[in-house]
Amino acid sequence: MKALLRSLSFFAGLLSTSPSLADTFPEPRPLSPHAWAWIGPYGGPTRENGGFRMNLGFIVGTQSVAIIDSGYSPDMAQAMLRHVRKLTAAPIRYVINTNSQPHRFLGNRVFGAAGAQILASREAAQRMANDGRAMAAQAASTLGVTSFAAPAAPDRLLAAGETVELDLGGVVLRVRHLGTAHTKGSLVVESHPDRVVFAGDILYRGRLPALIPDGSVRAWLAAYEALRASDAAVFVPGHGAPGPLADFEHPTRDYLARLAAHMDEAVKKGIDLESAKASFDAAPWKTLANFADLNGRNAYQAFLESEAENF
Repeated sequence: MKALLRSLSFFAGLLSTSPSLADTFPEPRPLSPHAWAWIGPYGGPTRENGGFRMNLGFIVGTQSVAIIDSGYSPDMAQAMLRHVRKLTAAPIRYVINTNSQPHRFLGNRVFGAAGAQILASREAAQRMANDGRAMAAQAASTLGVTSFAAPAAPDRLLAAGETVELDLGGVVLRVRHLGTAHTKGSLVVESHPDRVVFAGDILYRGRLPALIPDGSVRAWLAAYEALRASDAAVFVPGHGAPGPLADFEHPTRDYLARLAAHMDEAVKKGIDLESAKASFDAAPWKTLANFADLNGRNAYQAFLESEAENF
């Protein structure tokens, strides 16, 4: 009995001394006079990291603030909100969900309650409506909490190819729908005059891109090429360090282009899936984080896409 009580006391001590997300969520990094970003680590969401493993951001004008992606949980959104309030008292008018991955929108309800209008693509909003409750339940389970409410639905939807402008006061945002990439309905946010672009999961750096059934390697490459029209000095990827677009050529564009070309050739030659996967030379990207977990899956998805395109 005494041993049991000591064990319970030990675990209670761990719980009581475990830092909350409010204590551990990092300070945002300034990118320009108006733009800040939280740069997350690599790896998946865990109870230990509070789900923080992505890049998030915000842009401040003289009249209002825009949040770029609302985080993986209401707690994360609250932590973001506290950091924003250290820098400005301007009202938060907008939240822009760059895609439909759960870490991009599960904090929507917090910012909606603060008065923000939530923008997303039509495709992302549809996935949120279909899978949002399940995503919230999975996130709660991962974080070790009982539950949290399903995320708030977007208020304003962008169609494919659409661009909207948001005036924050001295800062104008251009929100562009660039189509499918990592997921359907990818949005990018350009801040002017800062020349900063939040590109979401169209760009990866330091970590291997992830192809999933909701995405497309061909459309992703087209979305990447569309970014070349921007005169931005700094691009913020969905994962990895910000930098000029040239910094993403090797880890994002070159990898996807090589993968697509290899699978197209394999399908045209009648090579089977397993042989096509085994013969793909991914050596130039082996040092990227998550390579062992993602490269085989990426090859599988790219082969299926090439097969569908060619037959």
